[in-house]
Amino acid sequence: MKIFDLKKELNAFTSEERKKDRTIGLVPTMGALHAGHISLVKKALSENDLVVVSIFVNPTQFDKKDDLEKYPRTFEKDVELLKQTSDNIVVFAPTVDEIYEGNLKSESYEFDGLDKVMEGEFRTGHFDGVGTIVELLLRTVAPDKAYFGEKDFQQLQIIRKMAEVKNLPYAIIGCPIEREPHGLAMSSRNERLSKNTREKAGFIHNTLQAAKAEFGTKSAINIKDSVKSEFEQHPLFDLEYFEIADENTLTPALKIQDNQKYRAFIAVYADGVRLIDNLRLN
Repeated sequence: MKIFDLKKELNAFTSEERKKDRTIGLVPTMGALHAGHISLVKKALSENDLVVVSIFVNPTQFDKKDDLEKYPRTFEKDVELLKQTSDNIVVFAPTVDEIYEGNLKSESYEFDGLDKVMEGEFRTGHFDGVGTIVELLLRTVAPDKAYFGEKDFQQLQIIRKMAEVKNLPYAIIGCPIEREPHGLAMSSRNERLSKNTREKAGFIHNTLQAAKAEFGTKSAINIKDSVKSEFEQHPLFDLEYFEIADENTLTPALKIQDNQKYRAFIAVYADGVRLIDNLRLN
């Protein structure tokens, strides 16, 4: 397995691969890899000859310094996991100075309001940071396709919008959420949960499934009230938000329209760890 930390060396390698007519996929990660990441890598491998997996904890997308400092970093373990997955993987692990070229700040994007709701409401500047690092990675790797998990569905839609606004010629591919046995959406943050909390965190997904069962028979407001009540009665989980929104515009649903696709979105605190999830409703 080849590991690059310099853009020019990665570019030289990928240029040679393209001369052989090899297609290249990109899976951007912040490391602390788990089965969810590997599912993205396997999807990318199934559609490309070579996959670049970036491992970079991006400072500009953290609105809380404490959260950045606590983010798990397991580089050697990550590399070993990727080695076990395929020989057709290249790791790109730049330093902050290398990827940002000494200018550590976010670009300001126009996301047509996609960044103003849900995560954007609670995480100031988060999506400008996401857009900045993803644009830098896309321009550096120039992949045929880039792969992102639907656990961060709002982020996925924002990345698609960024690529559209910037006229980036790379296909943005969304991949299904991978879940732990109890239903908790896989996330690097899950490692910070106590064993007891992690085992019971399927409650979050179960609540989304209950909302889906009620969708179409109850109003969005009634479903939201029901979810809020469920969390008020649970001792382990604190609800930050629950929203039913249009899948394409992410506009919160006041009235359900027959010809629209909707998702339920949720953010919850457990053991001081922030967890997010979502589920398509129709």
